[in-house]
Amino acid sequence: MKIAEIKEVTTNDLVERVEAEVATYNQMVLNHSISPLDNPAQIKQLRRTIARMRTELRQRELNNKR
Repeated sequence: MKIAEIKEVTTNDLVERVEAEVATYNQMVLNHSISPLDNPAQIKQLRRTIARMRTELRQRELNNKR
């Protein structure tokens, strides 16, 4: 997910999306430890997507405090 796409999503939807992505990430890591994934780079990509979403949530939180 691109940063521009993340900024268009509402805060509540973004929180729900982060929770879903984290669950997917945890499941993917577990599956990879049992049997290797076809494309292990997906784990890295998903981790970065989660970080982008959390960064946007934090920026929104800081902007609301001002």
